[in-house]
Amino acid sequence: METLTSAAGAAHVARGSLLLRVLSAIGCLAVAAIHVIDQGGLVGTKDPQYVRILYYALEAAGVAAAALILIRPARVGWFFTLGVAAGPILGYVLSRGPGLPNYTDDVGNWTEPLGIISLVVEGVLLILATAGLLTSRRRAA
Repeated sequence: METLTSAAGAAHVARGSLLLRVLSAIGCLAVAAIHVIDQGGLVGTKDPQYVRILYYALEAAGVAAAALILIRPARVGWFFTLGVAAGPILGYVLSRGPGLPNYTDDVGNWTEPLGIISLVVEGVLLILATAGLLTSRRRAA
């Protein structure tokens, strides 16, 4: 009987882990998509150039993190996912607060609708990634 209970518990944990991974992957892809929309498409029109490059890096990281956590839920994938969530939050605060070098277009623009949507998605993803990291730590221990 104990074996059945253990097997059922393991199956429940596996389903929960899969759901966490799928939701996190969707979140990573959503962050990438939001930033593609914000930059004006895949080619992008953000200036200065370093901001455009940061957008491209975030978009690529979002796709890579989604693939990593779906293929193999290792800690590196969860850390990558944390970066996809936290990086744009930091960029939002800096670009709306003091501004970035040669990029002051968004200073004070705290209520831009796409920015708010992005913050919500990134906040949820931050929570999911933290849960995934904690879960992977427990499994490793």
